Amino acid sequence: MEINKLFLITTLFILQSQLFLSPIQSSNSGLFREYIGALFNNVKFSDVPINPNIDFHFILAFAIDYTSISSPSPTNGQFNIFWDTDNLSPSQVSSIKNQHSNVKVALSIGGDSVGDSKAYFSPTSVDSWVSNSITSLTQIIKQYNLDGIDIDYEHFNNTDPNTFPECIGQLITKMKENGLISFASIAPFDDDQVQSHYLALWKTYGNLIDYVNFQFYGYDQGTNVSQFMAYFETQSSNYNGGKVLVSFISDGSRGLSPENGFFSACSRLKDQQELHGIFVWCADTSKAKGLGFGYEKQSQALLAN
Repeated sequence: MEINKLFLITTLFILQSQLFLSPIQSSNSGLFREYIGALFNNVKFSDVPINPNIDFHFILAFAIDYTSISSPSPTNGQFNIFWDTDNLSPSQVSSIKNQHSNVKVALSIGGDSVGDSKAYFSPTSVDSWVSNSITSLTQIIKQYNLDGIDIDYEHFNNTDPNTFPECIGQLITKMKENGLISFASIAPFDDDQVQSHYLALWKTYGNLIDYVNFQFYGYDQGTNVSQFMAYFETQSSNYNGGKVLVSFISDGSRGLSPENGFFSACSRLKDQQELHGIFVWCADTSKAKGLGFGYEKQSQALLAN
């Protein structure tokens, strides 16, 4: 009887200990993501260094539901490709994925502009936009053998607060149900109108969104480490429960730059078990500025260790 009582007490103690320890188990992630193709600087997948010890996502930028650069007009969910298809073709997607088993490739929809015009989210209705989007994006995803989708609308014509979350939420839901994608992300930044749309989406469909590519490079140039940490805490609270990735712009022109403390901030977050991944805007700039992709290498090395 005494042995059974001792066994019971010991078992309860172990279970309590495991429950107590569970909140501080590691939530760091070895995920690196980089946007590519939007600026037509002849960058190729093979130009970007890939560390084999991390998860690596290329994000093709952008597919947009507009007609063309020469005569831009919204198409209500009928997406066309606006990335550098000469250098980032379906065969090149297959090649980079075959060469690197840790690489996945996604597409981003929306973006800032089409040529010299802003790219607005302009659905005619939720049902028609979702239907058109599923049809047009399915064709692109299958053609390019893509793995995921990123949502990066930055300008909004429709003021109805329910339209954006329902359009995007239903799109992601159907694409996952149909096995078209294995992950989805959103790319908000700190602007009242932008945040109102993405937070409404998060409130209703956050369980379907795997990553929050928050554009921390949208903050002022000269952002310091302390400010960055405060911004990260605020956005982690806004997207509560989400994997908020940190980010920088490769030429250091905005936000907390790699030269001024970005990696110090990453190390702090890693120590706090809050480094869910790093993403970069963008490979085109890294190549055009002759940066040698050094910051990409440094990011991946930090994630791998």
